[in-house]
Amino acid sequence: MKALILAGGRGKRLGNASEEVNKCMIEVNNKPLLEYSLDCVSELGRIDEIVIVVGYRSEDIIQRYKNEYAGKRIIYVYQHEQKGLVNAIECAKGAVGASDFMLMLGDEFMANPHHKEFIDTFYSQKVFGLCGVVGVKDKELIKKTYTVIHLEDGRVVRLIEKPNNPNFNNIMGTGNCIFKNGLFEYIHRTPINQNRQEKELPDLIQCAVDDGQMIRTFIICNEYVNVNSPEELQKTNSYFAHL
Repeated sequence: MKALILAGGRGKRLGNASEEVNKCMIEVNNKPLLEYSLDCVSELGRIDEIVIVVGYRSEDIIQRYKNEYAGKRIIYVYQHEQKGLVNAIECAKGAVGASDFMLMLGDEFMANPHHKEFIDTFYSQKVFGLCGVVGVKDKELIKKTYTVIHLEDGRVVRLIEKPNNPNFNNIMGTGNCIFKNGLFEYIHRTPINQNRQEKELPDLIQCAVDDGQMIRTFIICNEYVNVNSPEELQKTNSYFAHL
C-alpha cells in the first residue's frame, strides 16, 4: 500500500495566509499542516512510499521534504491545472501503480487519528474501500465535506457532496479513505459536479458503490478540520491552546 496525499490546491478562501505559501504549509502549532499527515504515515509499517500531488507553490513542499520523510520515500506528482480532488487522484495513477492506497488531504487536521487500525480493518474485512468518517455534534459541519449514509454493518449506500440538508445522521466524511487500486477504473464514470464544474470524491466513491463494491465507514479520529478558511485555521490552532 502507498499513501497518496493531495497538496496541490491554491486555498483562495484562506486569503493572505495562503498568498505567499502553499496552504498545506501553513503552520499550526509551529508545524506545517501537511506534516501532521506525514507524521501519521511515518508510523505505519504497511506503507513504505508516499505520493504527494503538488501544484500551487509546489517548491514550498519539495524544498522542505525532498525525497524522503522519516525513512519513507516520497514521489511528487504535478497537477498542472486546479481541477479538484478526483483529477488529482487521476494524476497520481502512474505513481501509485498497481498498489492499493490510503488517501489523505494535505490541508486537514485530525485529533487522535487511528490510521493503523484503519489499514488493519481494510485488510481484515477484505473490502474495496473504507471511508474515514467522524461523528459531529453540529450537523452544519457536514455541509463543508460530505454526508455518508450507511447500513448497520457500516456498508456505504449513499454519499452526498456538501449536502444542503445534512440531517440524515451525524456522520461527516473526511478526506481520509483507503481504496483498492481498482478505484482508478471509476474515474472516467464519475460525473462532473454542476456547481463546481469538477469531479468530486463522493461521486467517485458512489460510482464504485453503485457497481456493487463493498465500501464501509470507519471512525478515523475524534475531531476533524479540513482547513479552508481563516475560521477553520483558527479552530485548528485553538485545539492546541486547550491542551
